[in-house]
Amino acid sequence: MKNIAAYAGTFDPFTFGHIDLVERASNIFDEVIVAIAANPNKQPLFSLEERVSLGQEVLKRFANVRVLGFDCLLLDFATQHGANVILRGLRTVTDFDYEFQLASMNRYLNSAIQSIFLMPAEKYMYISSSLVREIASLNGDVAGFVPPQVVAALHRKFVSK
Repeated sequence: MKNIAAYAGTFDPFTFGHIDLVERASNIFDEVIVAIAANPNKQPLFSLEERVSLGQEVLKRFANVRVLGFDCLLLDFATQHGANVILRGLRTVTDFDYEFQLASMNRYLNSAIQSIFLMPAEKYMYISSSLVREIASLNGDVAGFVPPQVVAALHRKFVSK
C-alpha cells in the first residue's frame, strides 16, 4: 500500500513555509497531494484556479507532488484520491489548538485516515499567508517570504486594485 498524504490549506498565497513542508513530506510519503481548498468563506485574494496554478509552478521540482483544488469535505477529497494521511503544518501553540480539534473531528468521521503534523524550519515559523498579503497590500517587500512567482502575482493583484 502506498502512503499518500493530502496537505490541505488555502495557500493564499504559497509561502516558503508551505514549500518547506512539501519538501519534507515528499521525502516521507510516496505521494503528496497539495489540496487547495476553495474556501470562499475566507475571501481569498487569489481564485482557486490562480492558487492551483501558482502551486503547480512553485512545486514542479517535486516529482511525487500533485497540486489539486477541492471544494468538498477534506476527508471525501482524501478518499477520492487514495490518501491515507492528512498532513497539516504547525507553527504556533495557537495552530496546535485548532489543528487538534480538526484532527479529532476527522478521526471521528473517518478513522482510516490519519492526521500527521509537521513544523516548518525555524526560519519560516513566523511566516503566514495573511501577513504576506498584508505586507504586499501596503507595497512592502515580501521576497523573503515567498517565491518570485508569488511576488509577481501579488504585485499584479495589488497594482490592479
